[in-house]
Amino acid sequence: MEVDQSTADWPQLLESSRLPLIDETSALGHQAPKDRLITILDQVEMRVERLRRDTVRIEEEKDSLLSTLDSIKHSELLGDISECDKDDIARYADRILARALTVEVAVRTDRDAQQEEALHQVNLYIDQLVMTVQEDAVLAHTRCQTYMNACTSHPDSAGTDKNFETAILGCTLDDQKRIKKRLQGLLEYFAKLNVTSYS
Repeated sequence: MEVDQSTADWPQLLESSRLPLIDETSALGHQAPKDRLITILDQVEMRVERLRRDTVRIEEEKDSLLSTLDSIKHSELLGDISECDKDDIARYADRILARALTVEVAVRTDRDAQQEEALHQVNLYIDQLVMTVQEDAVLAHTRCQTYMNACTSHPDSAGTDKNFETAILGCTLDDQKRIKKRLQGLLEYFAKLNVTSYS
C-alpha cells in the first residue's frame, strides 16, 4: 500500500508549526539591541506580506472553484442527460458548494472614506455590467473591455470608459489589482460564450 507523502510528513509539519517562524535567539552578530530588534521586525514584515499574498491566492482559488461549480450547474451538457442524472449532478455540485462555503479567508484592505466611495462606485459599475449580460452580451463585453482598458496602460481599440477610470484611480492599489482580475475573469467568461465586441 502506498502512503501519501503529504500525510506521512504531517508529524514533522505539525512539529515545525509549533516552532517560531523567526528565531529571535539566533546570533545576529554584534549588532546593537535596537538593530537586532529591527532585523527581527524586518523578517516578521516579510512573513506578514507572504501571508497576505498566500491568503489572496487562496481567496482567488475559492472564487475560481465557485465559478466552476456555477458553470457546471448551468452547463449545456445537462441537456444531454436524463432528469435523474441531472438531479444526481445537482446534488453532488450542491454538496461540494456547501463544503467550499465553509472556507472563509479574507485580507482586509485599509481604506479612507474617499477610497471606500471609489470602490463602491467601481462595484456598482461592474454589478450593472453583469446585469447587462443577459440582455445584451455584446454590449456587456464591449463595456467590460472599456473598463479593462481603464486598468491598463495599453488600451485596445475599444477605448476607455472615463467615468470608470476616474473611479478606479480613487481605489487603493490592492483594490485596483483585484478589480483588474475580476474584469479579466469576466472577459474570459465572454470568450467562453464566443461573444465579441462591437467593432
